[in-house]
Amino acid sequence: MSIQVLDKTFVPYLTESVIQERIAQLGVQISSDYKDKNPVFIGILNGSFMFAADLFKHISTPSTISFIKLVSYKGTTSTGTVITSIGLEEDLTDKDVILVEDIVDTGKTMSEFIPSLLKLQPASIKICTLLQKPEALQFQLEVDYVGFNIPNKFVVGYGLDYDGYGRNHKEIFQIEE
Repeated sequence: MSIQVLDKTFVPYLTESVIQERIAQLGVQISSDYKDKNPVFIGILNGSFMFAADLFKHISTPSTISFIKLVSYKGTTSTGTVITSIGLEEDLTDKDVILVEDIVDTGKTMSEFIPSLLKLQPASIKICTLLQKPEALQFQLEVDYVGFNIPNKFVVGYGLDYDGYGRNHKEIFQIEE
């Protein structure tokens, strides 16, 4: 069943059960990798709020979570500019940081944010994303935990939006062509 978000039609792509199963697997993997550490998860708002919350439920090692707002999209295209709207207030010195993203497509957001994060002297920085578009990647970026590799098509739902709308769906939909 397709959905309408503003002036665009989207068709089903990933079901709620498939998404939740993969998130549980990521949680187990990250918990194992960080079993003797206390990582700090940093969710990148707005898109990652659902993913970060569901992922964090599956983390069994002591850890904390915080959020930062980075903006790089307007409509269905990247603006090419990354704006920090809400800053990070935690001391990250010597801490293991896991950045939680909804989607990595061009890689611009992370490639611009990570250098500023490195100035806070964390012990390590890893990236965990629900979705990655390998075909769209334009910046050198290593993503450590990937939920799903997807084609270079615009998606909404499960926190992902089109001009602020469509985030509230439990599933992920891709634009109808």
